[in-house]
Amino acid sequence: MLSRRRILQMSGSALLLAQLPMAVRSAMGIEGLLAETDLIYVSPIKTNGDESQCQAEIWFVHEGTDMYVCVQSASWRVQAAKKGLNNAHVWIGDVGNWSSSSGKYRALPMVNASVEVIDDAAVVEKALAWFGDKYPLG
Repeated sequence: MLSRRRILQMSGSALLLAQLPMAVRSAMGIEGLLAETDLIYVSPIKTNGDESQCQAEIWFVHEGTDMYVCVQSASWRVQAAKKGLNNAHVWIGDVGNWSSSSGKYRALPMVNASVEVIDDAAVVEKALAWFGDKYPLG
């Protein structure tokens, strides 16, 4: 029997870590918002400071000051992080599919985050377990 963890491992997915500065999280009440939503919206920031057109609603888990998302390894988010584009805007909340939301996600609380691709197998396993707990039917 294939588990969700095995399917994610075989699908060419990558785990991205978005770190939110604790001062930002505390000042904006981010902890409560993260606990109340199943989605975040993420856009990598290009070298010129503009947001990438690669915006999407994404499942996430968080632990302390770290937020984890699991996305396709070939996605622009992963490729951007590997190219050194380590900053992103993260909107916290759920307004459905970003492309049909008429930009409503932009009214959600937004934070700046630093991003990296996680290769540490132990961290990946722990994060995948958190995903299984948070999204048991997904």
